[in-house]
Amino acid sequence: MRPVFVETRNYARFMEGLSALDARGAEECRLIVVDGLPGLGKTTILMRWATTSGGVYLRAKTEWTSYWLLGELLAEARVNAPHGYEARFKACLAALGERAQAAAIADRQFAVVIDEADYVSGKGKLVDTVRDLADLSGVPFILVGMGRIRDNLTRYPQTASRISRYVRFEPAELEDVQAFLAAQCEVPVAPDLAGFVTQATRGFNREIREAIVAIERFGLRNPPAGADGLSLREMAGQHLINDRKSSQPILVPGRPQ
Repeated sequence: MRPVFVETRNYARFMEGLSALDARGAEECRLIVVDGLPGLGKTTILMRWATTSGGVYLRAKTEWTSYWLLGELLAEARVNAPHGYEARFKACLAALGERAQAAAIADRQFAVVIDEADYVSGKGKLVDTVRDLADLSGVPFILVGMGRIRDNLTRYPQTASRISRYVRFEPAELEDVQAFLAAQCEVPVAPDLAGFVTQATRGFNREIREAIVAIERFGLRNPPAGADGLSLREMAGQHLINDRKSSQPILVPGRPQ
């Protein structure tokens, strides 16, 4: 499988959310919430964006505290963390200010990504720390989580009012699946098999990757006969993926479903 990044519709939704920061009506609206079910590519997209843009990527932990968060933020910024909450907080503001200034000079958008942010959204002090960092540094924070992050943040009106955009990741549609297959699969895939991959995987990225591995394994041993690529009929009866809910194997049928 070719390690190629695919700009899916979810990627486009995220980039639109970033663009909304430039058009926000209030200067304090510096938060973006990205949510959606597991397996839709949130971590892949956000980690890649942080890496290529020079942003900061952090993964929240179950037992995270504000002090721990500040320490990880300073470690990511390659700054020695001083002792004491106030000293760490001031050091974080200084580090964020320097990174933001460097990004502005390079004409890049700078932000802090906090993945697994459900662990943050349920703790009032952590939420307040993130809000304070965003307000005082002027740096956007992107909170990435699953469905409950929205409900959790409504408990903190001062923070919820600062959210510039909610970006919901959705399952991949046929167009996305075809893009994954074309970019990552080393075996050409016919439209009917691509359609079944979309149906069988329910648009979840993890299952799409598993399907690509199965298609490659079969197709490299049995090259497709047609110019369109490996077809549904050619791969009939082969194991494609395991069903996410039942864990039962999903086999490729002989004709479209």
